[in-house]
Amino acid sequence: MKIVIAGAGEVGYDLARRLSQENHHVTLIDIDAERLDFVSNHLEVLAVAGNGASLPVLEKAGVGSARMFLAVTSTDEANLIAALSAHRMGVTYTVARVSNPEYFASGSVLTGDQMGIDLMINPERECARDTLDLLRFKGATDVATFAGGRVLLIGVGIEPNAPVAGKSITQLTKDLPDRHYVTAAVVRGGETMVPTGAFRFEPGDRAYLLTLEDEADAIFPLAGHPPLKLDRVMIAGGSEEGRYLAHLLEEEGVQCIILDRDRSRCLELSENLSRTLVLHGDATDLELLELEGAGAVDGFVAATGNDETNILSSLCAKALGASEVVSLIHHHQYRPIAPRVGIDASVSPRLSAANAILRYVRRGRVTAVATLADIDAEVIEFHVAPGSRVVGKSLAQIHMAKAGVVGTVIRGDRIFLPRGEDRLLPGDDVIVFALPGHIREIERLFD
Repeated sequence: MKIVIAGAGEVGYDLARRLSQENHHVTLIDIDAERLDFVSNHLEVLAVAGNGASLPVLEKAGVGSARMFLAVTSTDEANLIAALSAHRMGVTYTVARVSNPEYFASGSVLTGDQMGIDLMINPERECARDTLDLLRFKGATDVATFAGGRVLLIGVGIEPNAPVAGKSITQLTKDLPDRHYVTAAVVRGGETMVPTGAFRFEPGDRAYLLTLEDEADAIFPLAGHPPLKLDRVMIAGGSEEGRYLAHLLEEEGVQCIILDRDRSRCLELSENLSRTLVLHGDATDLELLELEGAGAVDGFVAATGNDETNILSSLCAKALGASEVVSLIHHHQYRPIAPRVGIDASVSPRLSAANAILRYVRRGRVTAVATLADIDAEVIEFHVAPGSRVVGKSLAQIHMAKAGVVGTVIRGDRIFLPRGEDRLLPGDDVIVFALPGHIREIERLFD
């Protein structure tokens, strides 16, 4: 499929990388010539210099023959104009990254339907939802939902005192016959591996598990993490991500505090948040954090617009005793640092936006997709159509061992962890852990 992307920033680059790896024909447009040189040296994509909202530039990029156009620059208005222009030029599907909530409001003259834009993605709102999922599960480094929320993918670190430490997957299966989860992957020392039954967990491992929603809480004690009740959360930084998260927490009935150094922003937040306490102050002021009870909160989220400030603020809260600390990180090079310095989890608007867009790009046989934070792999939920190549075949016959792992099968109201002899039927939904370089290969199986 030919896909044109306007914007070679963090979101655009990540989308171009992942889509080109799946053998899509990707053209990337950006006004920054140096950025395009970097892209050309690292990705197998066609780079076009210029303004993505310019008709001549769009024509040069061959938008008229593209099936999909993704406008993901950092400017809402440029994305809207670019997507509208691409739609008028005949692109089948258009997607725009839009942060301003006014463009999403009901009654707006610039809604996606009225402009011919098929999907409008708000990275900050998507990121806030991901953050809330992490706060709900203490010890989780990643959380993604599948099967309408009935199945969860959870990344969790194995603590030294964990009951699973030193035990093999085969032994745990015998010891825990009533627990339903599958270990999709384990990261150890920076290396990602798909474990066999003989694999033994060690302290410091990060395990990625697929489990049923109502059994998710039982995973964390097994990994050595005490249970968490989410009653009180402090958000350091009144960014859009922080504001959206506060709204979500209010809806959940969670007591919320926002701390921001900009007095005018504090006034704006206090007018928009009815049940959130908004305080004026510096999120890196250790004395202020201690005074306001950062060490006693159930969750602490660093959500300023600056990565360094977020990391420092998170470390301050952790030192004071905050139970669960999540840091907002914009630049991907900082994400591997977070767990090494003691931050429980991190979120990225880039990853959140890219995941939401990829769900749309692969819609049809793909009903959900999640990209993991620190490993180059994805978890994808496929719908098994009547004419799919996998229909009637057992998992052993599909030969997916080197490409990924089938973790869960949803068949009507029944959800089960499949074995090698289980056969896939039309109408099934299958959740697959896909290894790097094999995503397109796995997708073909479900064509």
